[in-house]
Amino acid sequence: MLKETFTVMRDLPRVREIIAILMRHGLGNLVQRLGLAKGVERAGDLLHWPGDHEVELLEPPVRVRRALEQLGPTFIKLGQVLATRVDMFPPEWIAEFEKLQSDVPPLPFAELEPELRAALGRDPHELFFELDPQPIGSASIAQVHRAKLHDGTEVVLKIRRPNFIAKIEADLRILRHIAGLAMFEFPDLRRYQPVRMVDEFAKSIHRELNLSIEARNLERFSTNFAGHEEIVIPKIWWEWTSDRLIVQEYIAGVAGNDLAAVDATGLDRKLLAARGADAVLKMVLIDGYFHADPHPGNVKYLSGSRIAFLDFGMVGRLPHPRRDHIVDLLAALAQRDEHGILNVLLEWTGDTVVDEEKLAADIADFMFNYENLSLKDIQFGHLLNDVAMIMREHEITLPADLTLLFKALITLEGLGRQLDPEFQMVSHLTPFVKEVIITRYNPKTLLKRGKDNFLEAFNVLSGLPRDIGKLIKQARRGNLRIDLDLKRLDHFGNQLAKSANRLTMGIVTGALIIGSSIAMTIKVGPTIFGMPLLGFLGFVVALLNAIWLMFAIWISSKSER
Repeated sequence: MLKETFTVMRDLPRVREIIAILMRHGLGNLVQRLGLAKGVERAGDLLHWPGDHEVELLEPPVRVRRALEQLGPTFIKLGQVLATRVDMFPPEWIAEFEKLQSDVPPLPFAELEPELRAALGRDPHELFFELDPQPIGSASIAQVHRAKLHDGTEVVLKIRRPNFIAKIEADLRILRHIAGLAMFEFPDLRRYQPVRMVDEFAKSIHRELNLSIEARNLERFSTNFAGHEEIVIPKIWWEWTSDRLIVQEYIAGVAGNDLAAVDATGLDRKLLAARGADAVLKMVLIDGYFHADPHPGNVKYLSGSRIAFLDFGMVGRLPHPRRDHIVDLLAALAQRDEHGILNVLLEWTGDTVVDEEKLAADIADFMFNYENLSLKDIQFGHLLNDVAMIMREHEITLPADLTLLFKALITLEGLGRQLDPEFQMVSHLTPFVKEVIITRYNPKTLLKRGKDNFLEAFNVLSGLPRDIGKLIKQARRGNLRIDLDLKRLDHFGNQLAKSANRLTMGIVTGALIIGSSIAMTIKVGPTIFGMPLLGFLGFVVALLNAIWLMFAIWISSKSER
């Protein structure tokens, strides 16, 4: 608690700045719900600031996006990550998050040069024959400049911006605190594990801060595409690359968003779209390691209709089990197989309890909308968005390693249709899916899988005596603990109490019937309708109890259907 207090005090100026920006964009309710202003000096004044009337007329997604832009690099990156969470946000929110760009005003080269000198360990002009002080790209984390080696080779220098890491670390601490508050104030968010999301985001942004990781990503893609002359990956000069600097080959070509130049240079649009799709699908389904942001700004088109991929700061990785899920889902979508889609979504539910019948019905309705469409009319991005909408409705959280994939595939289809209006993502998916499925059931693959399963089972069995020995030792020491996780325990307890009450009522009713029958045989005391009064009243009470018991059972059975 003391440590948290010191952290809050240290970050107090930044907290006040965040509150002010949120208030300015009409998000005062969020500030109040989260209790962000508690303990902040002059918080009362902040919470009663008059908002900008023009801003308040905007839709909430627009206001949130503008607030993130003004909050700076950390929050812009957060918005870009949220743009991948199609399972959390509807399309209008995703569309706004996608507008967040990392472009920022460039730093003067004089401010950047000490960072470059420290990264190289020497005067940069000794290494580079030419060094352009005008940047060709400026983002929140790094700035890019062209240079030329003494042998005439053109390169680009991606230089990390100086003196901004402390602010990012403060923002991450504040975001972690906000995530903890959100879990209590917004119970519906708990299934998304916001604290864990912030921790994953922190890991991601730390990876981006270390430029040597991006360089390793780039080299791995270069290895994966060795022999594919239609795909170009820039070369890295490792002797000068570090966590603060990347020196890589300069790729001269047509920018991916300059379609007029594509036409002017005579490049084949259809071929570019096909090669781009095949390259990304190879990354996803064959390599399990993919460029997570293949938008036009991150590609260049070269002579011979070749494609160069740039900026490998954001990549995704798919282990084999997850790749199998993706292949099964893509195959089911391409073949319009409702049962196949249901099986994959149920795999992704994890511990979430879902209504399988309703989920199956929603999938059937979803597929019915595509039943009469021809292949060329199906937009794969819309398909994935519809699947994400079903997941949101059933509170199924998309596994973390798939959020980037969904985003990458949707972006890829947009890029393909921009180049070729007749581009069909499904037609490119089918060969890859078939190849993976054939490989999956290849005798050699099945033999290896069987061998792995056998070894795993053998390891479990061979370790069984040791594990039993540990359990016995723990039991002897009194350290054996068994944790029972009973889901919906309250519901179970209520059902048990109801059953006990009905059982008690049934016993009382049976006792009344037996007692009343005995009383009927005794011809002593007052009578009614010629029957002993006590016995008659006992039968009446037993009848009422029986009617109540049957009604309660009937109501219970109706509610459980």
